[in-house]
Amino acid sequence: MSNIRRSLAYTIADSYLALPLQIVGTMVISRLLTPVETGVFAVAAVFASLASTFRDFGVAEYLIQEKELNNEKIRAAFAVNIATSWAMGLLLFFCAPQVGAFYRNQGVADVMRVQAFSFFLIPFGAVVMANFRRQLDFRPIFIAGVLTNLTTFVVGSVCALRGLGSMSLAWSSLAGVVVTVGTSLWYRPADFPIWPGIKGIGTVFHFGKFASGIYIFGQIGKGAPEMVIGRAQDMAGAALFSRSSGLIEIFNRTVLRSVMPVCLPYFAKSGRESGGITTGYLRSVSYITVIGWPFLAFVGLVAYSAIRIVYGDQWIASVPLAQILCLVGAVELVHYLAKEALMAGGDIKRSNTLQMCIQASRIAGVLAVIPFGLTGACWGLLVAAIVGAMVSQWHLSASLGLRALEVLRACIPSVYITLLSVAPVALWVAYEGISEANFLRYAYAGGAITASAWLWAVRHFHHPIWRELTAVFHQMLQKYQTRQRPLKPDAGPP
Repeated sequence: MSNIRRSLAYTIADSYLALPLQIVGTMVISRLLTPVETGVFAVAAVFASLASTFRDFGVAEYLIQEKELNNEKIRAAFAVNIATSWAMGLLLFFCAPQVGAFYRNQGVADVMRVQAFSFFLIPFGAVVMANFRRQLDFRPIFIAGVLTNLTTFVVGSVCALRGLGSMSLAWSSLAGVVVTVGTSLWYRPADFPIWPGIKGIGTVFHFGKFASGIYIFGQIGKGAPEMVIGRAQDMAGAALFSRSSGLIEIFNRTVLRSVMPVCLPYFAKSGRESGGITTGYLRSVSYITVIGWPFLAFVGLVAYSAIRIVYGDQWIASVPLAQILCLVGAVELVHYLAKEALMAGGDIKRSNTLQMCIQASRIAGVLAVIPFGLTGACWGLLVAAIVGAMVSQWHLSASLGLRALEVLRACIPSVYITLLSVAPVALWVAYEGISEANFLRYAYAGGAITASAWLWAVRHFHHPIWRELTAVFHQMLQKYQTRQRPLKPDAGPP
């Protein structure tokens, strides 16, 4: 458990150190770029993200879950990663003009060409980073994350200030990849294989064809709204949806991206050592919902304030979209880790099938209601999230024997804590309402009230996360007192 806590400490520190830079960078970019320029990058980024899932080909997951990893298998994984990543980079570069023509915007093609260059660099750091995750050694990953976020913030802000438009985000993304790869190579163990190898490559491909499908379908479903809206309506509509989903992305960056890198190694280790995954899965669901549901409920209540502060007054039209997407995120949280649990249990084919079903429902939900505009698309995603939760529970029950009643029991404390946490602000909003005159008051005072109520609630209900918080606090206090305690003077010779 100490390794898990240390790993989580690094990933959480990475996320929370990155958060101020990301928010400030977003505030700068949102005020310097027009909705059309933001929409251009959002659409191009969907294609780059989709290509990245083919690029990774489940190599990191293969290295993490492999029970007997050796240098031969690492070299084979490296070879597969180079082949798929370079192929996707070439495809992205040469298909850029066709994508730009489809969306009737040359800027989409220009962004895609810059993004393609990162695909030629990433394999040289991806395998090393996967090995760090397998060993639950997140210190190098933490350092790489801090340097990368700082680089993307500086490069993106400078380029935007110089008037590069949507290309500002493209160049900042490429600069971040360069820093990540460089940092991984700096911390690469001396005995870690340098060159790719052919032997054992078939095993990696066999695993990757299922694992990559999980993330391919995930990216298709995640990017489907921007892709459909950008074509069916316009780039401004895609940008509005992107900005509304950006509030949910703040939670993903601060919490889920802190937890996700640790969950698969944690589930896999539990399966190898104790033969069971369900206990760890239920604990993870309890922790994620007790943090995520209050956050999403608060953001939904003060969406006007959040949009106004982070993006500016030109994006106020995305407020109702953000509120619906908060509901979508709350539903998805319950089984957010289902695919990782199935994968860690060795049921990679079922995990792939689950992802395909979830993302197919997302695409169908958007297409069915896109004639009703952006609001209709968001309601379609909510229906798709409910369907996805039901399908996820069925697969978890069939593969791991995890009953729906067990999941419900893990979530019930989170329901009580969420209601108590946001009740004061909800009453305040109902009484006064949020406007241009008071949005700052709701953001800062409301945030402080909600955070205080949340701390009281988790302590009152004796939620397990309270023990984790107090344990971390006492450890930090002990370290501080140790540093402050004066050293005893040397008594000298008798």
